[in-house]
Amino acid sequence: MGYRALVVNPDVNAPGMKVADGMLVSDIFNKEKVIEYAKKNQIAAVMSDECDIVMNWVADLGKIFNLPALTPEVASLYTDKFLMREFCKTNGFPYPEYRYCKTLDDAISLQRIIGKPIIIKPLDSNASHGVFKCNNENDIRCHFEESMSFSRVEKSVLAERFINGTEFTIDGIKTPNAHFTMAISEKKHFTHNESIANELLFSHYNPKYDYGKLKVINDAFVMKSNLQFGFTHAEYKYEDGEFYLIEIAARGGGNMISSCITQYMTGYDTYRYLVECALGNIHDEDFSLKPEYRERVAVLKFFSTPNGGGKVRHIEGLDYLENESDIKHYHLNFKIGDTIEDAINDSVRIGFYIVCSENMQKLNQVIENVEHKFKILY
Repeated sequence: MGYRALVVNPDVNAPGMKVADGMLVSDIFNKEKVIEYAKKNQIAAVMSDECDIVMNWVADLGKIFNLPALTPEVASLYTDKFLMREFCKTNGFPYPEYRYCKTLDDAISLQRIIGKPIIIKPLDSNASHGVFKCNNENDIRCHFEESMSFSRVEKSVLAERFINGTEFTIDGIKTPNAHFTMAISEKKHFTHNESIANELLFSHYNPKYDYGKLKVINDAFVMKSNLQFGFTHAEYKYEDGEFYLIEIAARGGGNMISSCITQYMTGYDTYRYLVECALGNIHDEDFSLKPEYRERVAVLKFFSTPNGGGKVRHIEGLDYLENESDIKHYHLNFKIGDTIEDAINDSVRIGFYIVCSENMQKLNQVIENVEHKFKILY
Protein backbone atom coordinates (compact mmCIF):
# COMPACT_ATOMS: atom_id res chain seq x y z
CA MET A 1 0.00 0.00 0.00
CA GLY A 2 3.05 2.27 -0.01
CA TYR A 3 3.35 2.80 3.74
CA ARG A 4 6.06 1.85 6.24
CA ALA A 5 5.06 -0.44 9.09
CA LEU A 6 6.68 0.40 12.43
CA VAL A 7 6.35 -2.22 15.17
CA VAL A 8 6.65 -1.83 18.94
CA ASN A 9 7.40 -5.13 20.67
CA PRO A 10 9.61 -6.16 23.60
CA ASP A 11 10.60 -9.36 21.77
CA VAL A 12 13.15 -8.69 19.04
CA ASN A 13 12.53 -12.21 17.66
CA ALA A 14 8.77 -11.81 17.28
CA PRO A 15 7.66 -12.79 13.74
CA GLY A 16 6.42 -9.28 12.90
CA MET A 17 9.81 -7.78 13.70
CA LYS A 18 11.38 -9.74 10.85
CA VAL A 19 9.23 -7.99 8.24
CA ALA A 20 8.77 -4.58 9.86
CA ASP A 21 10.14 -1.48 8.13
CA GLY A 22 11.09 -0.12 11.54
CA MET A 23 11.07 -1.49 15.05
CA LEU A 24 11.17 -0.30 18.63
CA VAL A 25 12.23 -3.06 21.02
CA SER A 26 10.35 -1.94 24.09
CA ASP A 27 7.56 -2.70 26.49
CA ILE A 28 4.49 -1.35 24.69
CA PHE A 29 3.54 0.53 27.88
CA ASN A 30 6.81 2.47 28.10
CA LYS A 31 4.79 5.47 27.05
CA GLU A 32 7.52 8.10 26.88
CA LYS A 33 9.67 5.86 24.71
CA VAL A 34 6.76 4.99 22.38
CA ILE A 35 5.72 8.65 22.00
CA GLU A 36 9.29 9.69 21.26
CA TYR A 37 9.59 6.96 18.61
CA ALA A 38 6.24 7.94 17.07
CA LYS A 39 7.24 11.62 16.87
CA LYS A 40 10.61 10.81 15.37
CA ASN A 41 8.96 8.77 12.61
CA GLN A 42 6.03 11.17 12.05
CA ILE A 43 3.47 8.37 12.26
CA ALA A 44 0.36 8.57 10.09
CA ALA A 45 -1.70 5.86 11.84
CA VAL A 46 -1.79 3.83 15.03
CA MET A 47 -3.40 0.39 15.27
CA SER A 48 -3.28 -3.01 16.94
CA ASP A 49 -5.23 -5.80 15.32
CA GLU A 50 -5.25 -8.74 17.78
CA CYS A 51 -4.23 -7.40 21.22
CA ASP A 52 -6.67 -6.52 24.02
CA ILE A 53 -4.45 -4.97 26.63
CA VAL A 54 -3.09 -2.25 24.35
CA MET A 55 -6.44 -0.79 23.28
CA ASN A 56 -6.60 2.00 25.88
CA TRP A 57 -3.07 2.99 24.91
CA VAL A 58 -4.05 3.03 21.20
CA ALA A 59 -6.89 5.41 22.14
CA ASP A 60 -4.47 7.67 24.03
CA LEU A 61 -2.02 7.72 21.10
CA GLY A 62 -4.88 8.62 18.77
CA LYS A 63 -5.61 11.67 20.91
CA ILE A 64 -1.94 12.65 21.28
CA PHE A 65 -1.27 12.53 17.54
CA ASN A 66 -4.77 13.51 16.38
CA LEU A 67 -5.20 10.24 14.47
CA PRO A 68 -8.31 8.08 13.91
CA ALA A 69 -8.59 5.54 16.72
CA LEU A 70 -10.91 4.37 19.47
CA THR A 71 -12.13 7.03 21.84
CA PRO A 72 -11.05 6.45 25.46
CA GLU A 73 -14.68 5.73 26.38
CA VAL A 74 -15.10 3.08 23.69
CA ALA A 75 -11.70 1.58 24.52
CA SER A 76 -12.79 1.22 28.15
CA LEU A 77 -16.08 -0.45 27.19
CA TYR A 78 -14.28 -2.99 25.00
CA THR A 79 -11.65 -3.89 27.62
CA ASP A 80 -13.43 -3.60 30.99
CA LYS A 81 -15.64 -6.64 31.63
CA PHE A 82 -17.67 -4.87 34.32
CA LEU A 83 -18.51 -2.03 31.91
CA MET A 84 -19.61 -4.65 29.37
CA ARG A 85 -22.03 -6.09 31.94
CA GLU A 86 -23.36 -2.64 32.81
CA PHE A 87 -23.82 -1.88 29.09
CA CYS A 88 -25.79 -5.12 28.62
CA LYS A 89 -27.96 -4.28 31.62
CA THR A 90 -28.66 -0.73 30.40
CA ASN A 91 -29.41 -1.76 26.82
CA GLY A 92 -31.54 -4.84 27.41
CA PHE A 93 -29.08 -7.60 26.47
CA PRO A 94 -29.11 -10.88 28.44
CA TYR A 95 -26.60 -11.04 31.29
CA PRO A 96 -25.88 -13.34 34.25
CA GLU A 97 -25.98 -12.21 37.87
CA TYR A 98 -22.73 -10.32 38.50
CA ARG A 99 -20.91 -8.12 40.97
CA TYR A 100 -17.97 -5.72 40.91
CA CYS A 101 -15.69 -6.99 43.69
CA LYS A 102 -13.04 -5.05 45.57
CA THR A 103 -12.76 -7.63 48.33
CA LEU A 104 -12.92 -11.38 48.81
CA ASP A 105 -16.14 -10.97 50.83
CA ASP A 106 -17.83 -9.27 47.84
CA ALA A 107 -17.35 -12.41 45.72
CA ILE A 108 -18.31 -14.80 48.51
CA SER A 109 -21.48 -12.79 49.13
CA LEU A 110 -22.56 -13.15 45.47
CA GLN A 111 -21.96 -16.90 45.54
CA ARG A 112 -24.06 -17.22 48.70
CA ILE A 113 -26.92 -15.21 47.19
CA ILE A 114 -27.21 -17.15 43.95
CA GLY A 115 -26.27 -20.53 45.45
CA LYS A 116 -24.53 -21.68 42.27
CA PRO A 117 -20.95 -21.82 40.93
CA ILE A 118 -19.50 -18.46 39.95
CA ILE A 119 -16.62 -17.42 37.76
CA ILE A 120 -14.16 -14.74 38.82
CA LYS A 121 -12.06 -12.81 36.35
CA PRO A 122 -9.87 -9.69 36.23
CA LEU A 123 -11.63 -6.62 34.85
CA ASP A 124 -9.26 -6.03 31.95
CA SER A 125 -6.81 -8.89 31.51
CA ASN A 126 -6.41 -11.10 28.45
CA ALA A 127 -5.69 -14.71 27.40
CA SER A 128 -7.76 -16.10 30.32
CA HIS A 129 -5.16 -14.97 32.86
CA GLY A 130 -6.72 -15.01 36.32
CA VAL A 131 -10.03 -16.58 35.22
CA PHE A 132 -11.32 -19.24 37.61
CA LYS A 133 -14.53 -21.21 38.01
CA CYS A 134 -15.38 -21.39 41.72
CA ASN A 135 -17.79 -24.08 42.89
CA ASN A 136 -17.70 -23.03 46.54
CA GLU A 137 -16.35 -20.48 49.00
CA ASN A 138 -13.07 -22.34 49.40
CA ASP A 139 -12.40 -22.06 45.65
CA ILE A 140 -13.01 -18.31 45.85
CA ARG A 141 -10.59 -17.97 48.77
CA CYS A 142 -7.95 -19.93 46.85
CA HIS A 143 -8.13 -17.88 43.65
CA PHE A 144 -9.39 -14.37 44.45
CA GLU A 145 -6.04 -12.65 45.03
CA GLU A 146 -4.48 -14.23 41.95
CA SER A 147 -7.45 -13.15 39.83
CA MET A 148 -7.24 -9.59 41.14
CA SER A 149 -3.49 -9.44 40.46
CA PHE A 150 -4.14 -9.58 36.69
CA SER A 151 -6.42 -6.51 36.61
CA ARG A 152 -4.38 -3.73 35.05
CA VAL A 153 -6.16 -0.40 35.50
CA GLU A 154 -7.88 -1.04 38.82
CA LYS A 155 -7.33 -3.87 41.29
CA SER A 156 -10.75 -5.47 41.35
CA VAL A 157 -12.54 -8.56 40.07
CA LEU A 158 -15.75 -9.30 38.20
CA ALA A 159 -17.68 -12.16 39.77
CA GLU A 160 -20.67 -13.62 37.96
CA ARG A 161 -22.82 -16.72 37.81
CA PHE A 162 -21.12 -19.44 35.81
CA ILE A 163 -23.10 -20.04 32.64
CA ASN A 164 -23.43 -23.72 31.74
CA GLY A 165 -23.60 -24.04 28.00
CA THR A 166 -21.84 -24.05 24.66
CA GLU A 167 -19.44 -21.19 23.97
CA PHE A 168 -19.09 -19.29 20.69
CA THR A 169 -16.87 -16.64 19.19
CA ILE A 170 -18.09 -14.15 16.62
CA ASP A 171 -15.73 -11.97 14.60
CA GLY A 172 -16.88 -8.93 12.69
CA ILE A 173 -15.93 -5.63 11.12
CA LYS A 174 -17.45 -2.25 11.91
CA THR A 175 -17.94 0.45 9.27
CA PRO A 176 -19.39 3.88 10.05
CA ASN A 177 -22.97 2.74 9.46
CA ALA A 178 -22.99 -1.06 9.82
CA HIS A 179 -21.46 -4.10 11.49
CA PHE A 180 -20.80 -7.25 9.47
CA THR A 181 -20.26 -10.76 10.82
CA MET A 182 -17.23 -12.42 9.25
CA ALA A 183 -17.07 -15.76 11.08
CA ILE A 184 -18.68 -17.63 13.99
CA SER A 185 -17.10 -20.54 15.84
CA GLU A 186 -18.42 -23.17 18.22
CA LYS A 187 -15.82 -23.79 20.91
CA LYS A 188 -14.64 -26.85 22.77
CA HIS A 189 -12.41 -26.82 25.85
CA PHE A 190 -9.67 -28.85 27.47
CA THR A 191 -10.92 -31.39 29.99
CA HIS A 192 -8.31 -30.32 32.56
CA ASN A 193 -9.49 -26.68 32.47
CA GLU A 194 -12.85 -25.71 30.99
CA SER A 195 -11.81 -22.04 30.77
CA ILE A 196 -9.21 -22.82 28.07
CA ALA A 197 -10.36 -23.53 24.52
CA ASN A 198 -8.84 -26.35 22.50
CA GLU A 199 -10.99 -26.04 19.33
CA LEU A 200 -12.82 -23.28 17.48
CA LEU A 201 -14.91 -24.67 14.60
CA PHE A 202 -15.95 -21.92 12.17
CA SER A 203 -18.97 -22.18 9.89
CA HIS A 204 -21.58 -19.82 8.45
CA TYR A 205 -24.50 -21.84 9.80
CA ASN A 206 -25.05 -24.45 12.50
CA PRO A 207 -27.98 -26.91 12.56
CA LYS A 208 -27.99 -26.94 16.38
CA TYR A 209 -27.84 -23.20 17.09
CA ASP A 210 -29.44 -20.08 15.64
CA TYR A 211 -26.48 -18.11 14.29
CA GLY A 212 -28.90 -15.55 12.85
CA LYS A 213 -30.07 -14.66 16.37
CA LEU A 214 -26.48 -14.44 17.61
CA LYS A 215 -25.59 -12.06 14.77
CA VAL A 216 -28.53 -9.79 15.59
CA ILE A 217 -27.54 -9.55 19.28
CA ASN A 218 -23.88 -8.93 18.51
CA ASP A 219 -24.62 -6.37 15.78
CA ALA A 220 -26.93 -4.48 18.15
CA PHE A 221 -24.26 -4.32 20.87
CA VAL A 222 -21.62 -2.97 18.48
CA MET A 223 -23.97 -0.47 16.83
CA LYS A 224 -24.99 0.94 20.24
CA SER A 225 -21.38 1.19 21.42
CA ASN A 226 -20.18 4.18 19.33
CA LEU A 227 -17.32 2.18 17.84
CA GLN A 228 -16.58 4.07 14.63
CA PHE A 229 -14.61 1.46 12.69
CA GLY A 230 -12.46 -1.62 13.20
CA PHE A 231 -12.45 -5.34 13.88
CA THR A 232 -14.55 -6.94 16.62
CA HIS A 233 -14.14 -10.23 18.45
CA ALA A 234 -16.76 -11.42 20.93
CA GLU A 235 -17.39 -14.51 23.03
CA TYR A 236 -20.89 -15.72 23.95
CA LYS A 237 -22.37 -18.65 25.83
CA TYR A 238 -25.72 -20.28 25.02
CA GLU A 239 -27.97 -21.29 27.93
CA ASP A 240 -31.72 -21.98 28.03
CA GLY A 241 -32.37 -20.42 24.63
CA GLU A 242 -30.34 -17.23 25.24
CA PHE A 243 -26.96 -16.06 24.02
CA TYR A 244 -25.08 -14.35 26.87
CA LEU A 245 -22.16 -12.06 26.12
CA ILE A 246 -19.02 -13.21 27.94
CA GLU A 247 -16.78 -10.45 26.60
CA ILE A 248 -16.20 -8.38 23.47
CA ALA A 249 -13.11 -6.64 22.10
CA ALA A 250 -12.51 -3.96 19.48
CA ARG A 251 -9.87 -6.02 17.71
CA GLY A 252 -9.69 -9.21 15.70
CA GLY A 253 -9.50 -12.71 17.11
CA GLY A 254 -6.02 -13.84 18.12
CA ASN A 255 -4.04 -16.84 16.94
CA MET A 256 -4.56 -15.62 13.35
CA ILE A 257 -8.36 -15.69 13.43
CA SER A 258 -8.59 -12.20 11.94
CA SER A 259 -5.49 -12.45 9.75
CA CYS A 260 -6.24 -15.88 8.27
CA ILE A 261 -9.59 -17.43 9.12
CA THR A 262 -12.03 -14.52 8.67
CA GLN A 263 -10.46 -13.61 5.35
CA TYR A 264 -10.74 -17.17 4.08
CA MET A 265 -14.34 -17.48 5.30
CA THR A 266 -15.45 -14.30 3.47
CA GLY A 267 -12.88 -13.59 0.76
CA TYR A 268 -12.49 -9.98 1.91
CA ASP A 269 -9.20 -8.16 2.50
CA THR A 270 -10.19 -6.74 5.86
CA TYR A 271 -6.69 -5.49 6.67
CA ARG A 272 -6.68 -3.16 3.69
CA TYR A 273 -9.89 -1.62 5.04
CA LEU A 274 -8.51 -1.36 8.58
CA VAL A 275 -5.37 0.41 7.37
CA GLU A 276 -7.36 2.81 5.19
CA CYS A 277 -9.60 3.79 8.12
CA ALA A 278 -6.65 4.17 10.49
CA LEU A 279 -5.10 6.56 7.94
CA GLY A 280 -8.22 8.73 7.92
CA ASN A 281 -10.13 7.30 4.96
CA ILE A 282 -13.07 6.18 7.13
CA HIS A 283 -15.71 4.99 4.70
CA ASP A 284 -18.55 2.51 4.34
CA GLU A 285 -17.95 -0.76 2.54
CA ASP A 286 -20.13 -3.84 2.02
CA PHE A 287 -18.75 -6.95 3.72
CA SER A 288 -21.89 -9.07 3.27
CA LEU A 289 -21.37 -12.81 2.87
CA LYS A 290 -21.17 -13.89 -0.75
CA PRO A 291 -23.22 -17.00 -1.66
CA GLU A 292 -20.18 -18.82 -3.06
CA TYR A 293 -18.51 -18.78 0.38
CA ARG A 294 -21.47 -20.10 2.37
CA GLU A 295 -20.15 -23.68 2.64
CA ARG A 296 -16.63 -22.67 3.68
CA VAL A 297 -15.45 -23.89 7.07
CA ALA A 298 -12.31 -23.57 9.17
CA VAL A 299 -10.94 -24.78 12.46
CA LEU A 300 -8.39 -23.47 14.93
CA LYS A 301 -7.17 -26.50 16.87
CA PHE A 302 -4.83 -26.40 19.84
CA PHE A 303 -2.58 -29.38 20.44
CA SER A 304 -3.16 -31.34 23.63
CA THR A 305 -0.30 -32.20 25.95
CA PRO A 306 -0.13 -36.03 26.05
CA ASN A 307 -0.50 -37.63 29.48
CA GLY A 308 -0.16 -34.35 31.36
CA GLY A 309 3.36 -33.54 30.22
CA GLY A 310 7.00 -34.60 30.03
CA LYS A 311 10.32 -33.95 28.30
CA VAL A 312 9.91 -34.07 24.52
CA ARG A 313 12.27 -36.50 22.75
CA HIS A 314 10.61 -36.74 19.31
CA ILE A 315 7.84 -35.14 17.22
CA GLU A 316 6.12 -37.10 14.46
CA GLY A 317 3.91 -35.83 11.64
CA LEU A 318 5.47 -32.43 10.93
CA ASP A 319 5.73 -33.36 7.25
CA TYR A 320 1.94 -33.67 7.06
CA LEU A 321 1.43 -30.29 8.75
CA GLU A 322 3.84 -28.78 6.20
CA ASN A 323 2.43 -30.38 3.07
CA GLU A 324 -1.37 -30.58 3.53
CA SER A 325 -2.74 -27.71 1.40
CA ASP A 326 -5.78 -27.11 3.63
CA ILE A 327 -3.52 -26.51 6.66
CA LYS A 328 -2.87 -22.80 6.30
CA HIS A 329 -0.69 -22.37 9.36
CA TYR A 330 0.66 -24.21 12.37
CA HIS A 331 2.91 -23.26 15.25
CA LEU A 332 4.60 -25.17 18.07
CA ASN A 333 5.57 -23.35 21.25
CA PHE A 334 8.13 -26.03 22.14
CA LYS A 335 10.98 -28.03 20.62
CA ILE A 336 12.69 -31.35 21.20
CA GLY A 337 14.32 -31.31 24.62
CA ASP A 338 11.75 -28.98 26.18
CA THR A 339 9.51 -30.06 29.04
CA ILE A 340 5.82 -29.40 28.37
CA GLU A 341 2.76 -29.56 30.63
CA ASP A 342 -0.98 -28.92 30.55
CA ALA A 343 -1.81 -25.26 29.80
CA ILE A 344 -2.85 -23.09 32.75
CA ASN A 345 -4.10 -20.24 30.49
CA ASP A 346 -4.57 -19.41 26.82
CA SER A 347 -1.09 -17.96 26.32
CA VAL A 348 0.82 -21.13 27.27
CA ARG A 349 -0.92 -23.72 25.10
CA ILE A 350 1.74 -25.83 23.38
CA GLY A 351 0.73 -24.95 19.83
CA PHE A 352 -2.02 -24.85 17.23
CA TYR A 353 -2.91 -25.44 13.62
CA ILE A 354 -5.46 -23.86 11.27
CA VAL A 355 -7.39 -25.77 8.63
CA CYS A 356 -9.48 -23.99 5.98
CA SER A 357 -11.64 -26.13 3.68
CA GLU A 358 -14.39 -25.73 1.11
CA ASN A 359 -16.70 -28.08 3.01
CA MET A 360 -17.08 -29.87 6.34
CA GLN A 361 -16.28 -33.32 4.95
CA LYS A 362 -12.79 -32.26 3.81
CA LEU A 363 -12.17 -30.38 7.05
CA ASN A 364 -13.04 -33.40 9.19
CA GLN A 365 -10.75 -35.59 7.09
CA VAL A 366 -7.79 -33.27 7.66
CA ILE A 367 -8.47 -33.12 11.41
CA GLU A 368 -8.62 -36.93 11.52
CA ASN A 369 -5.31 -37.14 9.63
CA VAL A 370 -3.61 -34.76 12.08
CA GLU A 371 -4.92 -36.74 15.07
CA HIS A 372 -3.48 -39.90 13.53
CA LYS A 373 -0.15 -38.57 12.25
CA PHE A 374 0.96 -35.89 14.73
CA LYS A 375 2.56 -37.43 17.84
CA ILE A 376 4.61 -36.02 20.70
CA LEU A 377 6.87 -38.60 22.31
CA TYR A 378 8.54 -38.20 25.72
